[in-house]
Amino acid sequence: MSTSVIIPAAGSGVRLGEDRPKAFVDVGGATVLARTVGSITGAPGLDVDRIVVVVPGELVERTRAELPEADCEIVVVAGGAERSDSVRAGLAHSTGEFVLVHDAARPFTPSAVFARVVAALRAGHPAVVPGLPVVDTLKKTDSDGGVVVTVDRAELRAIQTPQGFHADALVRAYAGDGDVATDDAGLAERAGIPVVVVDGDPDAFKITTPWDLRLARAMAKGWD
Repeated sequence: MSTSVIIPAAGSGVRLGEDRPKAFVDVGGATVLARTVGSITGAPGLDVDRIVVVVPGELVERTRAELPEADCEIVVVAGGAERSDSVRAGLAHSTGEFVLVHDAARPFTPSAVFARVVAALRAGHPAVVPGLPVVDTLKKTDSDGGVVVTVDRAELRAIQTPQGFHADALVRAYAGDGDVATDDAGLAERAGIPVVVVDGDPDAFKITTPWDLRLARAMAKGWD
């Protein structure tokens, strides 16, 4: 089955506190984005036809020049103000029967996670996301910080990427121009598309805060 991967990397990454967009921050001698692209092109058994990298408009040419060569086609396009805008931009340049959407800020996602997502797509599921069991106790609070209820975590999962879709399912999920969601599966759910969860991996964490960046730089020392 032919597969495209969309990497939305147009966000500013304000919470990271760096002087550049998060995807272009250095992690052990390579940008976050370069490491993420490398994790896809180097994944054994992952047959990707095209990677669509979505970046701020002013960084399109720089990104094209800096990304490493790969066996598959890499297309770099300009993104939008919201993540959903960037995914739509990437979707317009995607090809193939399957489309994976993978956060640029998850540079250490193991190839096994990609394999599990693709295997579930091949088994016929229209939308697949990796996730981890929630280990912390969760409490719902009111506006004053008072505990309303302790939430049963047994059925909860912390969702990661890549999130995989049959191409027509992702097009359907993004059919509403004004729809915004924190992840692509959320739009699929609203469109009535069934979503299944496969096992994620702790190494697929997302670089969001300065603490995450310190962890990523420490991991890079032993990764290369």
